[in-house]
Amino acid sequence: MHDVLDELYKRWREGEAVGVGTVVATFSSAPRAPGAAMLVTEDGTAVGSVSGGCVEGAVYELAQQVVADREPVLQRYGVSDDDAFAVGLTCGGIIDIYVERIDRETLPELGDVVDSVHRGEPVAVVTVIEHEDPERRGRHMVVWPDRTAGTLGTDRIDDAVADDARGLLANGRTGTLHYGLEGERRGEGMAVFVNSFEPQPRMLVFGAIDFAAAMARMGSYLGYQVTVCDARPVFATASRFPDADDVVVDWPHRYLKAEAEAGRIDRRTVIAVLTHDPKFDVPLLEVALRLDVGYIGAMGSRRTHDDRLARLREAGLTEAELSRLASPIGLDLGARTPEETAVSIAAEIIALRWGGGGKRLTELSGRIHG
Repeated sequence: MHDVLDELYKRWREGEAVGVGTVVATFSSAPRAPGAAMLVTEDGTAVGSVSGGCVEGAVYELAQQVVADREPVLQRYGVSDDDAFAVGLTCGGIIDIYVERIDRETLPELGDVVDSVHRGEPVAVVTVIEHEDPERRGRHMVVWPDRTAGTLGTDRIDDAVADDARGLLANGRTGTLHYGLEGERRGEGMAVFVNSFEPQPRMLVFGAIDFAAAMARMGSYLGYQVTVCDARPVFATASRFPDADDVVVDWPHRYLKAEAEAGRIDRRTVIAVLTHDPKFDVPLLEVALRLDVGYIGAMGSRRTHDDRLARLREAGLTEAELSRLASPIGLDLGARTPEETAVSIAAEIIALRWGGGGKRLTELSGRIHG
């Protein structure tokens, strides 16, 4: 939904009703993750994607029907070959897509949601996508860490779902939750989709070198808020790193410590140490390896890595802490240029995030998409 939110808000502000198809569950090799969305506007424009092109035609028609009928629909696409080719889903996966009409009446809180997203405030939109009572289906509740707006039907349901939605939101996760018809946690009959809008994850790149410029471009492309930090003002300039959101002149370890103490580092943060200079990277890694972050990688040869480990052990880091360090940084892609090296580092970050092995898909069997 992130990709289409601004366009949806623009149409909503203008009083237009928009058909919105959202991926709410996936099985096997489904091409898009839960939360991927496609809009169908009153003038017939399609914005976004729910399957990378596989079922867009079918969802387009269904969205037009839902806008006209004002009745939301939960539709499954897959699994048999006949069904797959009928809608273009040839990857063999299964996706559940919830299609609804969104306008000022059905989602009056959309403006508040967009304001929170633009401020970087975590917020989730919860939607009842399954319930035997048609009056409950399609209801929304907006959940922030400290408040809610809207209702799913009763206080009991709202309280249970809000607690669980905050758990997903805290971890940056989007997904479907199941309850009894009145919000019983071990019950069945009601499904709600929690669409989390958490702030962008951060990528901190230390070392104002040509590899850092390529890494900033890659990080921005992958959706990270990118900061480049270096203690040397002659190199750490905005003109040298136009793709970075921030360029900071500071000692790397001091900057990272301050950011952590300010609460601006979390489990999704990735750290790329490209300085390969002991006076910068050893104090920096002393701080980084004691933080709960998603990835820490450091550039350098194997000899540099061994020397770095010795210095870090002398500084008191444990073997468990040192095991979190990805060094030499990146996957073995045979990279030579800064751009190729950035791809190598990004590939390692993605593999560690989703549990991939970094092998060629042609050499493997089983599901492709996680």
